This record gives sequence, structure tokens and C-alpha cells, in this order.
Amino acid sequence: MPDTKDTSFPLGHGRLLPVPDSERCLDTNQLYDLEQSFRRWAESAKRPDHRNSRDRILLIFLLIRYTGARLNEVLSLDPANDFDLAKNIVRFGKRQSGKELSSRAVQIPGAISADIQVMTTDWELRWPGGSMFRIDPAHVRRKFYEQAVSIGILRGLGTPETIRKSRAVELMRSNMPLQVVQKILGHSTPNLAASYAEFSDTEISHVAKYFADRENHRKTSARNSFFGKINAIYKGDIQTIVEVVSVSGNIVTSIITSDSLARIGLQPGLLITAEVKAPWIQLCKDRKAPKCSAENIFQGTVCRIRNNRTTAEIVVRLPDGTELCAIITEKSRKQMDICDQDILWVFFDAFAVVLRVD
Repeated sequence: MPDTKDTSFPLGHGRLLPVPDSERCLDTNQLYDLEQSFRRWAESAKRPDHRNSRDRILLIFLLIRYTGARLNEVLSLDPANDFDLAKNIVRFGKRQSGKELSSRAVQIPGAISADIQVMTTDWELRWPGGSMFRIDPAHVRRKFYEQAVSIGILRGLGTPETIRKSRAVELMRSNMPLQVVQKILGHSTPNLAASYAEFSDTEISHVAKYFADRENHRKTSARNSFFGKINAIYKGDIQTIVEVVSVSGNIVTSIITSDSLARIGLQPGLLITAEVKAPWIQLCKDRKAPKCSAENIFQGTVCRIRNNRTTAEIVVRLPDGTELCAIITEKSRKQMDICDQDILWVFFDAFAVVLRVD
């Protein structure tokens, strides 16, 4: 898998939460080193009771690391019903009075499934009375901290939450569709999965400078631009798809030539501006999102209209405050009956998105 990057956005609209440079998610190599540290620690136990205790912590780590589950979800697992290791599946769900209310099945690597199979053999004897996951969460956290520090990782990067976050970023960076990551993590919306992409303090200063410069050079007409960092690159022989996640969490898709990709030096994690010319933006006033081939579709509110006898400039403000300007004919505006404060769909093709490195 490629190395992970960390870009993170707030769960709501229009706010950017800073994440210190020293508190970022782990990349794939660090996750591997941490896993090996847990394995060595478990194998070094001298007494059977110590080995059982350490195996249980290792098991919890492996489950979080490869499923992206929350610590409380792992500690709520029922080994008799929630493991389907023949199919490499772990099931997480909510139950009440023994009845399953909701659940999700997470696929894990076959090798990890085999490890779990070994560690859970005779689990009723090793942890009698259903105590396999009956363990103090604070104790689990302390052991996670210790293993992180033992390999030179900051204590704060050894938390179950950071490992869960790191798994999410790892999956997205490996080109897994956001909707799939959403389901694996148990999020209600894809935006919550996207929130694991973080901006460090240094990157936030670049963002602030970019927006300050844009304010200083603001023209009368709106400028359609999204500033963020590259979230994923899908390279083809001739053309390449580039996904940019803006500072407010919007995902903008661009298609460029593979030659341009190499010439500009684009790579995941790079800060970049995605721009769209006003004439390339189309509008729709339907309640539902338009069924079209455009990869970029957003909904917002009309905040300004400037028109003359022939053309109309429609500025639509997205929920996060981003303003997009579309230029259409005045005849089309009248036919669509576009007025101030109307709710519109704004959409444009990936080929219309120009990427610029500042």
C-alpha cells in the first residue's frame, strides 16, 4: 500500500480544525512497525497468564488496525458470534436484549484472520466467563501508548483513535471508494470518512496565506476555486483522475493528461488549487441532484445576480461559504426563473477543472 497522508476536516461545514504537526496519523510503515512491536511484546511473555494477557491486547490492536473500528466496538465483540474467520469477516453491531439492531461486516486480510484464529482458539478456556474482551479501556490505552513510545512514535500517536484514523486514511489513499470506507468505519455519511484528512499547522498557514492573497486581489466577478490538497490519484495511460479535498471538505475531481501529472509533479498530499471557469459551470433548479455525467455536483443558495439584456452572472454560495459563479444567458435565467435565495445545483465536468500549484 502507498504511504498514508493525513488531511483532516471538521465534521460540520465551513470550519477548519488545526492539527499540530506532531499529532498526525500514522503512515503504513509506522503501522507496520507498531504491529511488529506488539507481536514481539506478546511473544516475549514468559508465563502463560502473561501471554494470555498480552495476546488479548495484541488482538485488540489487530482488530482496530485492520477494521478501523472504535475501541468500544472491539470491546463489545462477542467471539462466539462476531467472528467469521472462514470468510475473513468481523461483524460489529448494536444489540439490545440479545437482539441485533444494526451491524456491519468488515473484511480483513486472510493472514490477519489466521492470526486471530490462532489467538482465539480455546478462548473460553483462556478467558472464562466471556471475559475475552472484558478489559478496562484505560489499561488498553496504556499498553498502546507504551508500544508507540517503544518504537519512537509519540505517545499521542499510539491511541486507538489515531490507529482507527490511520486505517481510514490508508484505505482512502489506496484508492478505495469513499462510500466503501464510510461503511467500513460505520460512518453515516462519506464526509465523516473524509474528515480523517488533516491539515497540519504548517499547511494551515499556507491556506491562510492563500485566502489572504485572494482577498487582496479579489475582482468584481467571483473566482471559482477550491484550495486544498490532493487526496487521490488514479493514473491511466493517457489521462489521470485527480481528487482534491478542499479545506472545507468538498471533493473536486479533475481529469488531466498523464503527461501533465508528471510535468507538474502532482502527488497525494500536495497543496493545490482547483479552478473552474464560470462559463463551464452549469445550473439546475430541480429538487434532486441532476442525473448527468458531471463528476462535480454541489448544492447551494443564490447570493448574487448580475444581469443585462444578453447574459446573467449567477453566484451560488455553498454551505461552507464557497462561492461559485456561473455565466448563462439571460434568456436561460428567465426560463429557469432563477432568483435571489433560490436553491440550485451547481455542476461541472472533471475536464473543466484546471489544477494549479502555487
